[in-house]
Amino acid sequence: MDWTATFSGFAIGLIVGLTGVGGGSLMTPLLITVFKLNPAVAIGTDLWFAAITKSGGAWAHQRHGHVDYRITGLLLAGSLPMSVLTITLMHATGVTKGWFSAITFTLGIALLLTAVTVAYRSVWSRVGLRLERWLPPRRQAWLTVAAGALLGALVSISSIGSGAVGATLILLLYPRLPAQRLVGTDIAHAVPLTLVAGIGHATLGHIAWGLLPMLLLGSLPGIWLGARLTRTMPERLVRLLLCLSLVAAGLRVIF
Repeated sequence: MDWTATFSGFAIGLIVGLTGVGGGSLMTPLLITVFKLNPAVAIGTDLWFAAITKSGGAWAHQRHGHVDYRITGLLLAGSLPMSVLTITLMHATGVTKGWFSAITFTLGIALLLTAVTVAYRSVWSRVGLRLERWLPPRRQAWLTVAAGALLGALVSISSIGSGAVGATLILLLYPRLPAQRLVGTDIAHAVPLTLVAGIGHATLGHIAWGLLPMLLLGSLPGIWLGARLTRTMPERLVRLLLCLSLVAAGLRVIF
């Protein structure tokens, strides 16, 4: 019984419950720095962690009608083929030192990008409203597929992007989408994407199967407690701490 893994899962779950983001963004660098997994195995393990933990959230949002299936379908039309293509490329070339360098660098950039999206979440809505006049339905649909493709590559390489980055892209393209449907659509898209990418990494042998149950054992009560604590802790303080953690993790991974 690895209590360090269970406590780590609990801590990540607590942050996810408090902020709604941060699972993949913090789990992957934690697996690399604390558990000394190589980046590819850390990413593959985190993808399965995300697919399982987000399934419950997707189901709950679906029950409450918070999923826009049109947007979800357009995102998946871009993200799933790109994820398969990325994993196929890894199979074809082998996960060489060059791939490890690319994975590590992409992971660091994704962490810093996530910090920016968390810090300036309200700004993206205003930017989206200004872009709205330039986005007729046909162009909006193609851009949504392109956004999905970007997320598919980013998630498959770094395991990061299906949460805060995905929500930001949806917000830019659909600034009038209600907050509940934004979150529900983002989570509904994340589950099949992380599952497909996770299966791909499993075929490459990039999963720490013994560690995964211990992480999940801690994360579920952590998410529950974090959701309850949101009533008492200032959101601005929580987001500030999360942003600082993301920046520190990103810089550590890159350098």
